[in-house]
Amino acid sequence: MPTETEIRWLPVREVGDVRMGKQLSPASREAAGQFPYLRVANVLRGRIDYTDVKTMGFSAAEREIYALQSGDILLNEGQSLDLVGRSAICDESADGFFYQNTLIRFRPGSQLLSSYAQAIFERWLETGVFAAIAKQTTSIAHLGGERFGSLKFPLPSIPDQRRIVEVIEAVSAQERAIAASIEKQRTARKAILSDVIESAVDVSAKKRTVSLGSVLSGIEAGWSPSCDTEPPGINEWGVVRVSAVSSGYFRPEESKRLPRELTPRQDLEIRPGDLIMARANGARNLVGTVCLVGRSRGRLMLSDKTLRLTPDLKAVRADFLLIALSADAVRVQIDSLLSGSTGQGNISQTAVQELMVPNMLLSKQRQIVELAKVLDEQIRHDQEELEKLRDLKHGLVADLLVDAGSVR
Repeated sequence: MPTETEIRWLPVREVGDVRMGKQLSPASREAAGQFPYLRVANVLRGRIDYTDVKTMGFSAAEREIYALQSGDILLNEGQSLDLVGRSAICDESADGFFYQNTLIRFRPGSQLLSSYAQAIFERWLETGVFAAIAKQTTSIAHLGGERFGSLKFPLPSIPDQRRIVEVIEAVSAQERAIAASIEKQRTARKAILSDVIESAVDVSAKKRTVSLGSVLSGIEAGWSPSCDTEPPGINEWGVVRVSAVSSGYFRPEESKRLPRELTPRQDLEIRPGDLIMARANGARNLVGTVCLVGRSRGRLMLSDKTLRLTPDLKAVRADFLLIALSADAVRVQIDSLLSGSTGQGNISQTAVQELMVPNMLLSKQRQIVELAKVLDEQIRHDQEELEKLRDLKHGLVADLLVDAGSVR
């Protein structure tokens, strides 16, 4: 493998072509010559989804500029801070597609393999390099073509790039296999629980579903003062980012430090057992994501993009609500109630309270929660194996790339 002295460090713009996409406008929607374009929603981590594609007008000259080809890498230019820079390589399916300015296209030069460049970009995403250079406006972080193009890129020889990619790919294949197994188990879990819930609803009741608001004793939003970008220290107060919730698990490390001159609102402190929902998100499919707080570092407050749902324990269990609100039946409702501009979704407290959830006896709720725990056990085991493999991969990548995640 190459040593550090065998690697040239060059600006990204010198090892490939960096180009922003075309801006969407009312005129482009109505222009003649409509062509399919990719946007943030199409660029997932490591793959591109070509199924949900929109169109806009591209002139002949614009088609020359914004056409995609196999080997191009698309990066999310505008996204939540933890996802900005998420990238994927275009394959042959990209032929005939163009791209919007919410994406950056990177076309590797003759001395660079797409697969090696993608390995570098994934590491930069994981290690916070992209987040460090991004500029945040409201809930959207922008990578910026100029800032991205200025990052120093580690460029070894083509043979060394190929050997690095082969090693990474061998571990990645194992990672994908475990991840696919986990996804199948999660899909099966959701189907099993949906079937059990459907058969267990209170058939003696007049309604098989009730509004969420009718089984809550309270719902409250948080506070989002202007905060420092770094996380809070051990004895400092912080405000959670929406990314602390949107994974479906509570991530207390996803927080910002409250400036010392501001007085914390202790009534908004997050505590173990809280059921929290993402009220707004730059990724619209994550609006309405819920998590149950198992642990918290303390001195963390809800942000105004999160809601605390307090169940009426005489009617519903918090852990059952977590299952019910994560079901497809509720997801469909949330999608129909979203407001906000493209790329930013919101759901109001009123709309949340109008969501319909299963009407079920507490004894049945407990049985379903117990079943969920059994189903979760195997998933948890496989998840731990996946995390171990990812730790191994991260170590390998760090060694192979000679700390290529660093910016010089």
